[in-house]
Amino acid sequence: MGKKLRWGRDIGFLFRKLIINYYRFFHGDYVNSDGRRLLEEILRMIMYEHPEYKRRIYKIRRDPSLYNILKLGEDIVGPRIHEWVEEGINSFHY
Repeated sequence: MGKKLRWGRDIGFLFRKLIINYYRFFHGDYVNSDGRRLLEEILRMIMYEHPEYKRRIYKIRRDPSLYNILKLGEDIVGPRIHEWVEEGINSFHY
């Protein structure tokens, strides 16, 4: 069995903020400029804590789609990420 990685709390909180505020940070399943700023902060923190994720981070920076972000999110916060997506997409917004 592999060793379970430990993630900083801030990374999980920022991921939650990015996903729950879907309509604010995404446009057409890709991050917009505000979402890009938040995503870059998350990726910077991940690179600092876990440099072994460099290749995946490179891929996300090249293609910042919701799908790629969720694949990384599953590693960090687990299956909860899908609950956050439902909450973000189905939330009432103005």
